[in-house]
Amino acid sequence: MSDPRGTVLEKSPPPAGDGADGAGGSDGGHRRFWSARRVPAGLLALVTLVIAGAFLYDIAAVRADRAGMSWRRELARQLAERPLDDVWVLTGAAVAAALGLWLFLLAVTPGLRSLLPMRRTRPDVRAGLDRDAAAMVLRDRAMEVAGVQSVRVRMTRARAGVRAAAHFRELDDVRADMTTVLEDAVERLGLARPPRLSLHVRRPGRKGR
Repeated sequence: MSDPRGTVLEKSPPPAGDGADGAGGSDGGHRRFWSARRVPAGLLALVTLVIAGAFLYDIAAVRADRAGMSWRRELARQLAERPLDDVWVLTGAAVAAALGLWLFLLAVTPGLRSLLPMRRTRPDVRAGLDRDAAAMVLRDRAMEVAGVQSVRVRMTRARAGVRAAAHFRELDDVRADMTTVLEDAVERLGLARPPRLSLHVRRPGRKGR
Protein backbone atom coordinates (compact mmCIF):
# COMPACT_ATOMS: atom_id res chain seq x y z
CA MET A 1 0.00 0.00 0.00
CA SER A 2 1.34 3.48 -0.79
CA ASP A 3 0.44 7.13 -0.25
CA PRO A 4 1.14 10.22 -2.38
CA ARG A 5 4.15 11.17 -0.24
CA GLY A 6 6.15 8.20 -1.49
CA THR A 7 5.84 5.88 1.51
CA VAL A 8 5.06 2.19 0.98
CA LEU A 9 3.75 -0.14 3.67
CA GLU A 10 3.78 -3.90 3.36
CA LYS A 11 2.54 -6.49 5.84
CA SER A 12 4.79 -9.52 6.13
CA PRO A 13 5.49 -12.31 8.62
CA PRO A 14 7.84 -11.32 11.45
CA PRO A 15 11.48 -12.14 10.60
CA ALA A 16 13.16 -14.88 12.61
CA GLY A 17 14.60 -13.66 15.87
CA ASP A 18 12.22 -10.74 16.41
CA GLY A 19 11.67 -9.87 20.02
CA ALA A 20 8.48 -8.97 21.80
CA ASP A 21 9.34 -5.27 21.69
CA GLY A 22 8.57 -5.11 17.97
CA ALA A 23 12.08 -4.27 16.79
CA GLY A 24 13.19 -6.02 13.62
CA GLY A 25 15.91 -8.66 13.53
CA SER A 26 19.47 -7.99 12.59
CA ASP A 27 18.60 -7.65 8.91
CA GLY A 28 14.80 -7.57 9.00
CA GLY A 29 14.57 -3.89 8.04
CA HIS A 30 17.50 -3.90 5.62
CA ARG A 31 16.09 -6.19 2.96
CA ARG A 32 15.01 -4.41 -0.19
CA PHE A 33 11.49 -4.68 -1.56
CA TRP A 34 11.06 -7.17 -4.40
CA SER A 35 9.46 -6.09 -7.65
CA ALA A 36 6.52 -8.12 -8.95
CA ARG A 37 8.11 -8.11 -12.45
CA ARG A 38 4.66 -8.21 -14.01
CA VAL A 39 5.69 -7.12 -17.51
CA PRO A 40 8.56 -9.66 -17.99
CA ALA A 41 6.49 -12.41 -16.38
CA GLY A 42 3.50 -11.62 -18.60
CA LEU A 43 5.61 -11.54 -21.76
CA LEU A 44 7.31 -14.83 -20.86
CA ALA A 45 3.96 -16.47 -20.11
CA LEU A 46 2.50 -15.22 -23.40
CA VAL A 47 5.46 -16.45 -25.48
CA THR A 48 5.42 -19.81 -23.69
CA LEU A 49 1.67 -20.14 -24.28
CA VAL A 50 1.99 -19.40 -28.01
CA ILE A 51 4.90 -21.80 -28.53
CA ALA A 52 3.34 -24.58 -26.46
CA GLY A 53 0.00 -24.12 -28.22
CA ALA A 54 1.63 -24.34 -31.64
CA PHE A 55 3.50 -27.54 -30.78
CA LEU A 56 0.42 -29.10 -29.17
CA TYR A 57 -1.62 -28.33 -32.29
CA ASP A 58 1.07 -29.86 -34.49
CA ILE A 59 1.22 -33.02 -32.34
CA ALA A 60 -2.58 -33.33 -32.42
CA ALA A 61 -2.57 -32.94 -36.21
CA VAL A 62 0.04 -35.69 -36.64
CA ARG A 63 -1.87 -37.99 -34.26
CA ALA A 64 -4.98 -37.42 -36.37
CA ASP A 65 -3.12 -38.60 -39.49
CA ARG A 66 -2.86 -35.12 -40.91
CA ALA A 67 0.24 -33.45 -42.30
CA GLY A 68 2.34 -31.66 -39.73
CA MET A 69 2.90 -27.94 -39.96
CA SER A 70 5.36 -26.92 -42.62
CA TRP A 71 7.30 -24.60 -40.29
CA ARG A 72 7.99 -27.48 -37.91
CA ARG A 73 9.31 -29.69 -40.72
CA GLU A 74 11.42 -26.84 -42.09
CA LEU A 75 12.80 -26.10 -38.61
CA ALA A 76 13.72 -29.74 -38.09
CA ARG A 77 15.44 -29.83 -41.49
CA GLN A 78 17.39 -26.65 -40.83
CA LEU A 79 18.55 -27.88 -37.43
CA ALA A 80 19.65 -31.19 -38.93
CA GLU A 81 21.52 -29.69 -41.91
CA ARG A 82 23.14 -26.52 -40.56
CA PRO A 83 26.59 -26.90 -38.90
CA LEU A 84 27.11 -25.67 -35.34
CA ASP A 85 29.39 -22.85 -36.49
CA ASP A 86 26.73 -21.44 -38.83
CA VAL A 87 26.06 -17.72 -38.33
CA TRP A 88 22.33 -18.19 -37.76
CA VAL A 89 22.91 -21.00 -35.26
CA LEU A 90 25.41 -18.89 -33.32
CA THR A 91 23.10 -15.87 -33.45
CA GLY A 92 20.15 -17.89 -32.15
CA ALA A 93 22.28 -19.36 -29.37
CA ALA A 94 23.52 -15.88 -28.36
CA VAL A 95 19.97 -14.50 -28.29
CA ALA A 96 18.73 -17.45 -26.22
CA ALA A 97 21.67 -17.09 -23.80
CA ALA A 98 21.06 -13.34 -23.44
CA LEU A 99 17.36 -13.88 -22.74
CA GLY A 100 18.18 -16.62 -20.23
CA LEU A 101 20.69 -14.37 -18.44
CA TRP A 102 18.16 -11.52 -18.36
CA LEU A 103 15.48 -13.76 -16.84
CA PHE A 104 18.00 -15.11 -14.32
CA LEU A 105 18.98 -11.61 -13.23
CA LEU A 106 15.31 -10.68 -12.86
CA ALA A 107 14.78 -13.76 -10.70
CA VAL A 108 17.68 -13.17 -8.30
CA THR A 109 17.62 -9.36 -7.95
CA PRO A 110 15.00 -7.45 -5.95
CA GLY A 111 14.45 -4.50 -8.25
CA LEU A 112 12.63 -1.40 -6.93
CA ARG A 113 15.93 0.44 -6.48
CA SER A 114 14.05 3.71 -5.92
CA LEU A 115 12.42 2.36 -2.74
CA LEU A 116 14.55 2.73 0.41
CA PRO A 117 13.73 0.30 3.27
CA MET A 118 12.85 1.96 6.57
CA ARG A 119 13.50 0.79 10.11
CA ARG A 120 10.91 -1.61 11.47
CA THR A 121 8.82 -0.45 14.39
CA ARG A 122 6.51 -3.48 14.21
CA PRO A 123 7.58 -7.01 13.32
CA ASP A 124 4.73 -7.60 10.85
CA VAL A 125 4.98 -4.34 8.89
CA ARG A 126 7.70 -3.20 6.49
CA ALA A 127 7.89 0.37 5.26
CA GLY A 128 9.77 1.95 2.39
CA LEU A 129 10.40 5.54 1.34
CA ASP A 130 10.75 6.64 -2.27
CA ARG A 131 14.13 8.19 -3.03
CA ASP A 132 12.55 11.25 -4.67
CA ALA A 133 10.41 11.84 -1.59
CA ALA A 134 13.46 11.51 0.67
CA ALA A 135 15.40 13.95 -1.52
CA MET A 136 12.50 16.42 -1.35
CA VAL A 137 12.49 16.26 2.46
CA LEU A 138 16.23 16.95 2.62
CA ARG A 139 15.92 19.80 0.12
CA ASP A 140 13.10 21.45 2.08
CA ARG A 141 15.06 21.19 5.34
CA ALA A 142 18.19 22.61 3.71
CA MET A 143 16.23 25.59 2.35
CA GLU A 144 15.33 26.51 5.94
CA VAL A 145 18.95 27.40 6.69
CA ALA A 146 19.63 31.13 6.63
CA GLY A 147 21.67 32.23 3.64
CA VAL A 148 20.77 29.31 1.37
CA GLN A 149 19.53 30.43 -2.03
CA SER A 150 19.07 27.11 -3.84
CA VAL A 151 19.57 23.41 -3.15
CA ARG A 152 19.88 20.33 -5.31
CA VAL A 153 19.73 16.85 -3.75
CA ARG A 154 20.66 13.59 -5.45
CA MET A 155 19.64 10.58 -3.40
CA THR A 156 21.02 7.07 -3.84
CA ARG A 157 20.83 4.00 -1.61
CA ALA A 158 24.20 4.79 0.00
CA ARG A 159 24.69 8.54 -0.38
CA ALA A 160 22.75 11.79 -0.19
CA GLY A 161 24.53 14.33 -2.38
CA VAL A 162 23.54 17.91 -1.54
CA ARG A 163 24.71 20.94 -3.52
CA ALA A 164 23.71 24.36 -2.24
CA ALA A 165 24.27 27.97 -3.25
CA ALA A 166 24.57 30.54 -0.43
CA HIS A 167 24.14 34.20 -1.36
CA PHE A 168 25.06 35.70 2.04
CA ARG A 169 26.76 34.65 5.27
CA GLU A 170 30.12 32.93 5.37
CA LEU A 171 30.22 29.64 3.53
CA ASP A 172 31.72 27.83 6.51
CA ASP A 173 28.85 29.01 8.74
CA VAL A 174 26.25 27.96 6.18
CA ARG A 175 27.96 24.59 5.72
CA ALA A 176 28.04 23.97 9.47
CA ASP A 177 24.36 24.83 9.91
CA MET A 178 23.37 22.72 6.90
CA THR A 179 25.38 19.76 8.19
CA THR A 180 23.55 19.88 11.52
CA VAL A 181 20.13 20.26 9.89
CA LEU A 182 20.68 17.58 7.26
CA GLU A 183 22.14 15.04 9.67
CA ASP A 184 19.02 15.47 11.81
CA ALA A 185 16.80 15.21 8.71
CA VAL A 186 18.51 12.01 7.57
CA GLU A 187 18.01 10.49 11.00
CA ARG A 188 14.33 11.50 11.03
CA LEU A 189 13.74 9.76 7.69
CA GLY A 190 13.87 6.50 9.64
CA LEU A 191 15.79 4.59 6.99
CA ALA A 192 17.20 1.18 7.87
CA ARG A 193 20.51 2.21 6.32
CA PRO A 194 20.89 5.99 6.56
CA PRO A 195 22.77 7.33 3.52
CA ARG A 196 26.14 9.02 3.87
CA LEU A 197 25.83 12.79 3.62
CA SER A 198 27.88 14.61 0.98
CA LEU A 199 27.55 18.41 1.18
CA HIS A 200 28.93 21.09 -1.16
CA VAL A 201 28.24 24.80 -0.57
CA ARG A 202 29.26 27.54 -3.02
CA ARG A 203 28.44 31.06 -4.06
CA PRO A 204 25.80 31.42 -6.80
CA GLY A 205 27.20 32.08 -10.27
CA ARG A 206 26.76 35.44 -11.90
CA LYS A 207 23.81 35.89 -14.22
CA GLY A 208 24.65 35.10 -17.80
CA ARG A 209 27.37 32.59 -16.83
